[in-house]
Amino acid sequence: MEYKVLTDQDIQFFQNLIGKENVLLLDLEKYSADATENLEFYPDVVLKPNSVEEISKIVAFCNENLLPITPRGAGTGLAGGALPIKGGVVLSVENLNQIIQIDEKNFQVIVEAGVINYVLQEALSEKNLFFPPDPSSWQSSLIGGNISTNAGGPKAVKYGVTSNYVLNLEVVLPNGEIIWTGANTLKNSTGLNLTQLFVGSEGTLGIITKAVLKVIPKPEKDISILVPFYDLEEACEAVSAIFHAGVNPSALEFLEQRAIDAATEFLFADANSSFEKNSEIQAHLLIALDEKIEIDLQKLVEVVSKFHIGEILFAENETEKARIWLIRRRVAEIVKINGYTIEEDTVVPRANLGKLVKKIHQMADENDFKVVCYGHAGDGNLHIRINHPEFKNSYNVPEIQLILAQLFQIVKNLGGTISGEHGIGLIQKPFLPIVFSKANLELQKTIKKTIDPRNIMNPGKIY
Repeated sequence: MEYKVLTDQDIQFFQNLIGKENVLLLDLEKYSADATENLEFYPDVVLKPNSVEEISKIVAFCNENLLPITPRGAGTGLAGGALPIKGGVVLSVENLNQIIQIDEKNFQVIVEAGVINYVLQEALSEKNLFFPPDPSSWQSSLIGGNISTNAGGPKAVKYGVTSNYVLNLEVVLPNGEIIWTGANTLKNSTGLNLTQLFVGSEGTLGIITKAVLKVIPKPEKDISILVPFYDLEEACEAVSAIFHAGVNPSALEFLEQRAIDAATEFLFADANSSFEKNSEIQAHLLIALDEKIEIDLQKLVEVVSKFHIGEILFAENETEKARIWLIRRRVAEIVKINGYTIEEDTVVPRANLGKLVKKIHQMADENDFKVVCYGHAGDGNLHIRINHPEFKNSYNVPEIQLILAQLFQIVKNLGGTISGEHGIGLIQKPFLPIVFSKANLELQKTIKKTIDPRNIMNPGKIY
């Protein structure tokens, strides 16, 4: 597809529509990158509309004039989904930042796409309500981006991912039309499930502008437990054992020691980091409980004590919990600073986590790179960070592409897939044939072509 070059007349149209202050032509560094590797692609213009009506007119204009659009939230994505690789228009939803209604009686909230996850959490907490999806980027990531990538987070193991809480979406289609995808009801068997089609579509089918989300009562109490393991594979084996014992954790995270060391040194250089200082420790499990705490805690301690572990830390006060979870939430950012710039978002059945970790380290030894692993062990979602001595990106680097193809084949053989919550975006799309049949991929492409025949919506992503 050959797209039109942006003209002065196009810029004038955008300025007349949304105001000169919301049409950015200079200092676009912020919008040229996201959290993916070390990649930069500059747009021709950044638009920051204030309403769905303005977005509708922008999209209709771009569709008519063959201008590519890259929808953008906060730019915290890790698969290159917000990178404007075709130039053109970056359309930011950051100005659509209103919590429209918190419906306490029906346990629902209506929000615009630019609402920050953390801001929503705080507003709900005041009413003793809770929106479980809380990715590590929750203090900056936007709800629209969370929906577009079907974000998860630590609490997904018990409460599910974003798709489990989306009831209805307002979407601007590639021709500029505005639709609602479903209904504000807990059950809906009326036609095709368009709501879930747009969840996880990464801006390739349209622009999400509002969402009706299900919320639940906020847990009254919670506790976090930190368990150090002397063996990586034992830490992974303990995950399944915890569930077999009937424990239902609200979070169950795996942190390899190398990741912990980097994070604690960065965050608490001279302070007590809460993690056991022992060079023989290889990994920790960070576990949260928020129901039947006394019963589950007893079972949990009995289970993990059967493994070769260090001293268990019980974090009950808010300060101690905050310190531990700060390490977990910022570990990706910190290991990237330390040279682990290539991140993969694999997911396997949790009983196979130990096999995956073992094979990953074997690959690293055989290919002379460093690797560190962490992630949502409770649902088998392991984040793998690679520090290669020569290459810092995977995108368009044949040597790294070969390594990743080998990794993803291992994941497939273990019953898994190549992304649990980050999406496909730009950097994962070459590997889709590993996990999807040709017929499956063709069906997905047909849906994309039907909804977006001129391919203006986030072109070059997923397919």
